[in-house]
Amino acid sequence: MQPSRSEYLDLPDVRLHIRRWGKPQAPTLFLLHGWMDVSASFQFVVDALQRDWNIVAPDWRGFGNSEWLNRPYFFAEHIGDLEAIVDRYAPSGPVRLVGHSMGGILACLYAGIRPERAERVVSLEGFGIAPTTPDMAPERYQQWLGALKIPPRMHSYADRGAFARRLLHTDRFLTPERAEFLAKHLARVGDGETRGGDRRHGIIWNGDPWHKAPAPYLFRLEESMAIWKRIVCPVLWVAGRQSWVIREFDTRPGDWADRQACFADLREEWIDQADHMLHHDQPAEVARIVEAFVA
Repeated sequence: MQPSRSEYLDLPDVRLHIRRWGKPQAPTLFLLHGWMDVSASFQFVVDALQRDWNIVAPDWRGFGNSEWLNRPYFFAEHIGDLEAIVDRYAPSGPVRLVGHSMGGILACLYAGIRPERAERVVSLEGFGIAPTTPDMAPERYQQWLGALKIPPRMHSYADRGAFARRLLHTDRFLTPERAEFLAKHLARVGDGETRGGDRRHGIIWNGDPWHKAPAPYLFRLEESMAIWKRIVCPVLWVAGRQSWVIREFDTRPGDWADRQACFADLREEWIDQADHMLHHDQPAEVARIVEAFVA
């Protein structure tokens, strides 16, 4: 297993943990994790890479070893964090961005907002979230107000073994060995207060519970599509053949093609025997596809 090292990036409102692999003098590759994930879960992909890379993988604010703010988070904050990370580790020239799920969404948005800064983008199962309609706004604001009154909480597990079994239960392609590794990084010892004032001392997910609170505003797919149309670099979409994300797209005929049409230079790859967490399920294939595209 290739060893990683930790660094920290202090921003005005948050301290971000940055995980590094590889040789600093090698070409830089940014790996961006998804929602309720952490940078360490790219370990399996990193171990399968064949070339030398200077890998920069942040924990997003409120996840992993980055600072938890214990308040609602807003998606645009991650875009600001990504720019700060890119400016710190690649202050000039275009960069290679590889993101999973939320990380893939962020990578594509950044490539459209700062097209001059993106050389290649790989989105692993990060194709934008489901569309919304204005009539959904009242319920969304009700949910937001409800979360402010009763803050979200994390489920507690007896130990890391129980947490690993939960991962295996929800991902049929995950191996026990990988689940054991992930349980060391995706979980932490809980010490927050739960409803009723009792203390939670079991094992909980390694993400601030406030990430589970709904945003007060609706996600607007049209805005993302307008941003995607400004991307000039090649973009690769990588999908798991058995992913729940793909099953959702199947319920919205035409949505997949409409989104892809926004990109000037888009390619797609499919990975068999992989669900949404394809970097856990088939890391060697993810590494092969990513490396062939970005190199």
